[in-house]
Amino acid sequence: MIRKLRTKFILTNMALVSLVLIVVFAVLMGSTSQRLAGQSLAAMRMSLEWGDDRDPPRFEFSPSSDMVPDKWADRGGGTFQQVMMIPVFCVSLTEDNQVDAVYAQDSVSVSDQVLEEAVSQALDSGTHEGILTKLGLRYLVETSPEGETRIAFADRSWERENLRGLLLTSLLVGMGALLGFFLISLFLSKLATRPVEKAWEQQRQFVADASHELKTPLTVILANSGILLSHREDTVAGQAKWIEYIQEEARRMKGLVEDMLFLAKSDAARLPSARLPVDMSELTEGCLLPFESVAFEAGVTLESDIHPGLWVHGDEGQLRRLVYILLDNACKYAGSDGAVSVVLCRAADRLKLTVRNTGPAIPPEHLEHLFERFYRSDSARTRDAGGYGLGLAIAKAIVQSHRGQISVASSDAEGTVFTVLLPQGRRQFSSFRR
Repeated sequence: MIRKLRTKFILTNMALVSLVLIVVFAVLMGSTSQRLAGQSLAAMRMSLEWGDDRDPPRFEFSPSSDMVPDKWADRGGGTFQQVMMIPVFCVSLTEDNQVDAVYAQDSVSVSDQVLEEAVSQALDSGTHEGILTKLGLRYLVETSPEGETRIAFADRSWERENLRGLLLTSLLVGMGALLGFFLISLFLSKLATRPVEKAWEQQRQFVADASHELKTPLTVILANSGILLSHREDTVAGQAKWIEYIQEEARRMKGLVEDMLFLAKSDAARLPSARLPVDMSELTEGCLLPFESVAFEAGVTLESDIHPGLWVHGDEGQLRRLVYILLDNACKYAGSDGAVSVVLCRAADRLKLTVRNTGPAIPPEHLEHLFERFYRSDSARTRDAGGYGLGLAIAKAIVQSHRGQISVASSDAEGTVFTVLLPQGRRQFSSFRR
C-alpha cells in the first residue's frame, strides 16, 4: 500500500511538473517565433527603403561617426545589428509587374528562377505580407502613392535554425529538470508518506493488540460456558462460580470495547463537542475522594494541593475520566509505602494539573511510547492490575480534544510526573444549575 502511494505521489508530481514545463516551453517557443518574425518584418521594411539610397546600409566603425544610421535606429523589430544580419532582398516592379531592379546585401545572391517564382507567388497570394513555404521566404508588398510596387523578401532559414536550437535547448533543459524533479519527488514521497506509514503500522499493531486482548476473555467465556454445558443437570446455584467468571470477563470485554470506541471517535474527530464551564477545582476534589480508600488499601499516601476557583471550558465527563486515569495509574505504580501527590494550579493563562507518584523510574526508552495504544512499559504488572494499555492513550485524546498538552517525566529522584496543561476558562453564572 505504501509503495503504491509513493508511486502515485511521484507520478502525479511528475505529471504536474511536465505539464508546467510544456506550457512554459510552448509560451517561450511562441514568443520567440513572434520575435523572430518581427525582426524579419523589420528587415524587410528597411529593405523597402533601399530604393531611395540605391545601396543597403553598411556597418561603419569610426570614432567620429555613429554606428547606426539615424533613419534606421529604431525599427521596432530588434536592434539595427540584428536586423542587418537577416538575409533580405528587395524587388522593384514595373507597371506590368515585371522585375525592374533588385536590391540586396553583398552577402545575398538570388537566382533568376527563384526571383521570378518568388515574385509570382507573392503577387498571386493577394496579400501584402505572408510566407512562401516552398521557397522558405517571407514577403512584404508595398505600393507607393506614385504606383510603384516593391516586394521585400527575407530568408526564413535563420528563423528555423534559431527555433530548432531553442527547441533542442528546451528539451535538454526539460529532461534535466524532469530528472531533478524526479529525484526530489522520490525524496518527498518518502518524507510525505512517513506519517502515513507510521499510522498504517500503528493501525496494524492496534488491530493485532485488540485481537489479542479480546482473545483472552473470549477464551475464558467459552471455557466456562463449556463447563456449564457439560453439567446440564446442575442448578444455577451449583454452577454460580462459572457464571460469575463469565460475567467478569464480559465486563472486561465491555470496558475494552468502550475504550476502543472512544479512541476510534477521537481519531475521527467525533468526540462530543459540547463545551461548558467546568469547575476543575471541584471536579478534581471529587475525583480524589474515591481514591482515598484505593490508596489506603495499596499502602500509598495520597496528598493534594488544589487551588480553588479554577475553571475550564470542556466536557465534564471527559475531564473527570482524565483525572481518574491519571490517579489510577499513579496509585498502581507508586509502590508499597509510596506516595501520590496531585497539584492543580494556574500557569500563566492555563491550568496545570500535576500527578506525581513514587516508585521505580520509567526507562527513558519507554517514555515516548507511554501514550501509544496497548503499550505497556511493564506488561506483566499491567495485566495483573487489570489494564489494557489504553488508559494513557485515552487521556492524551481527551487533553488534545480540549486543546491542551500532556507530558510525562520520570526519574529515581522525582518519581514519575504527568503534567496536563489546559486553556483556562471563566465562570459563567448563566450556566449554573438552579
